[in-house]
Amino acid sequence: MSSHPGTGRRTTAVLAIILVSYVMIILDTSIVIAGLPKIQETLGFSATHLSWIQSAYTLAFGGCLLLAARAGDILGRRRMFLAGLGIFTVASLGVGTAQTVAWMLASRAVQGVGAAILAPTTLALLQSNFAEGPERTRAVAYYGAAAGIGASIGLVLGGVLADWVSWRVGFFINLPIGVLLALGTARYVAETERHTGHFDLRGAILSTAGMFALVFGVVRSADTGWADVSTGLSLMAGVALLVMFIVSESKARQPIMPLRLFASRERSGAYAGRLLFLGAMVGFFFFTTQFMQGVLGFDAFQAGLGFLPMTLVNFAVALNVPRLTRRFGNGPLLAAGLAITFVGMAWLSRLGADSTYLRDVALPMVLIGLGQGCALSPLTVAGVSGVAEEDAGAASGLVNVAHQLGLSLGLSASVVAFARASAVAGGSAALASGVSAALTAGAVMLALSWIVVMMAIVRPRVDGGQHARTSGVQAT
Repeated sequence: MSSHPGTGRRTTAVLAIILVSYVMIILDTSIVIAGLPKIQETLGFSATHLSWIQSAYTLAFGGCLLLAARAGDILGRRRMFLAGLGIFTVASLGVGTAQTVAWMLASRAVQGVGAAILAPTTLALLQSNFAEGPERTRAVAYYGAAAGIGASIGLVLGGVLADWVSWRVGFFINLPIGVLLALGTARYVAETERHTGHFDLRGAILSTAGMFALVFGVVRSADTGWADVSTGLSLMAGVALLVMFIVSESKARQPIMPLRLFASRERSGAYAGRLLFLGAMVGFFFFTTQFMQGVLGFDAFQAGLGFLPMTLVNFAVALNVPRLTRRFGNGPLLAAGLAITFVGMAWLSRLGADSTYLRDVALPMVLIGLGQGCALSPLTVAGVSGVAEEDAGAASGLVNVAHQLGLSLGLSASVVAFARASAVAGGSAALASGVSAALTAGAVMLALSWIVVMMAIVRPRVDGGQHARTSGVQAT
């Protein structure tokens, strides 16, 4: 049955387990980004193919998310949480011991499958263990904040480990964390009610194949150009498969992605806004660390510390999001966060070969940290707003699908922009030009995210409030 713990100690333990497991997933992504130059040097990745270290993970993650979320509803969320935790932890060992490109990519893909089971289950467990209202809103706010905080800390930790010890250690630390989380889950987290049903395998296959074909085509275009026949066929196949997936879901008895979840304009806006926001942020993390090491001459440790202006501000703001939400409202806080992040990204995108760290990197990072701290939690809250208990797993899956889809497509689009711009110069100037183009693409995605949020979340609430006040006056 669903569990709403009655003691403060148990509730705190459940929240800690959920947050630490989610932070572990986010940390892993950031540690990879911080260690990219070292990984490239060790395993012999090309500059363009380096993005597949992330893409292999996010494709498996995004492709399996909806099926995994549905499995939690049917088989029990605690059971699936432990399964995902086990797969993710063992795959981390595989990544840390990788000796070849193929070994690394295969291990990252398996890690993505584990994360696909783990991530939606964490959010669904949060909804099951915290009563709707201020208690759940506060818990979801912390969950959203964990994403930004984990990403920022991971960059610093990854830089330290890559430079002082080895990039491999960043993955080995998942082993003791995974074991401790499993023990804590067995003790404190109650199993949720199991629902009868069947798995929508056709939907899972179509969504996974469609996402892979779409992202593969975008990444391939960086090498071959948009006119390449194979690239075009891959893109068209991806779009066709995703259309077939939507049609399949409309007819399925128990779809992995119930289309009724999109009936809410607020939730739909949150999914689209999250996709665009994460698409911009992954390019920021991926290319800024390369700029600091390749142009400014930082080592991995210095590059990790170079993200501190963002990390510290993000951490401080994220912890205060529940209070800020009560004061300003979820929608206005989200819109403000996106606008501030856009300003910071647009500023950062002006990087060049003669840029300095303090003026051209650190100061815009402060704005990006402030904006991200304000935006991620409200995006999460809006994504599960008004969802019925039986759809908690599916809604959690969609939040994470939007997250991973944004990471995957955003990174692919940024790689394309980088490749086009860096081809016109040589040396550090080429790297700086490519990074500037990639970050400009990120700024465009942030602007689009802000427009979506204003139209789908902020304006409807404002109009609804005005309508309610007008109706009240007329009734009086």
